[in-house]
Amino acid sequence: MITEVERPEPRSEEVLVRVEAAGLCGSDLHVIAAAPGALPYLTPFTLGHEIAGRVAGSGPDATGPPTGERVVVYGPWGCGRCGHCSTGAENYCDRRPALDAVRAGTGAGLGRDGGLADFVLVPSGRLLLPVGDLAPTQAAPLSDAGLTAYHAITGIRQALDEAGGGAGGASVAVIGVGGLGHLAIQILRATTSAQVFAVDIRDDAIALADDCGAHFGTLVRPDTADVLRKRSGDAGVDAVLDFVGTSATLRLGVSALRAGGQLTLVGSGGGELTVRKPGALPPGLRMSLPFWGTRPDLERVIALARSGAVRVETKQFPLSRAPEAIDTLRSGAVRGRAVLIPD
Repeated sequence: MITEVERPEPRSEEVLVRVEAAGLCGSDLHVIAAAPGALPYLTPFTLGHEIAGRVAGSGPDATGPPTGERVVVYGPWGCGRCGHCSTGAENYCDRRPALDAVRAGTGAGLGRDGGLADFVLVPSGRLLLPVGDLAPTQAAPLSDAGLTAYHAITGIRQALDEAGGGAGGASVAVIGVGGLGHLAIQILRATTSAQVFAVDIRDDAIALADDCGAHFGTLVRPDTADVLRKRSGDAGVDAVLDFVGTSATLRLGVSALRAGGQLTLVGSGGGELTVRKPGALPPGLRMSLPFWGTRPDLERVIALARSGAVRVETKQFPLSRAPEAIDTLRSGAVRGRAVLIPD
């Protein structure tokens, strides 16, 4: 529902950002569909956690980019003081469980008013990163889709580095070529020498993977795991990035992995994986559950985008057509990332 509210006024350390573009995400659909009381947030609040815009005003104690600076909003808002936050890893804020317990909200569009509006109020200038001349429609999706993909890739670097010296080099499978997956392929190509294999259930997604530089793409079939293993020298791929997260994709990822490989679960598809020893999992399996990314990660993603190494495939809508954009995303008809632009 679209409604009119008063323009927020920044106080203390707060900064007001005029929104120029805001991305839509699968997690927005989870928020919309959640049963009353199921989320650790108080409602109502404005959606939108991928935000790019210009600084429009600041409170008297604010620091950070000056008025008029073009910025992207770092999405996971932590306490700013704990050990993780002090290093820029507010995505892993030590106080987040306490914030969830009192349903305080942990970021723009996640319990706090977000970017599907003309303006958004940000609690501190530390959460704003300059983007220079990067187009707002490119910058906004970097704050989650690009950042989460980059952070997930940092977590598999050990597996790729260990395999990189072998005769066949390293290989990684990207399962799910959507808003995050298509950026992960580009980041992998720009920052690693690994062979990148893309997997999806849609022909259009495989075509997008090819456009993004994947070395090989395949639809999900009964023999997909075998195909991936053969492509990686029969032993299996060194790492799997699962951007879907269903039980089926988890089984596929495990089946395609080599011994000692790494499975990184990013998608929130609700799948389950049985961990048992002895069992069906590859020996030496390493698994990670990354969440969003750090501020230094976002700086690096922005740099990649400004250099031209990473480009977001977008489907753009005016903000007044937000319900249509949400329905389009829900139907699976968005190639890449849906982005809303204030009318």
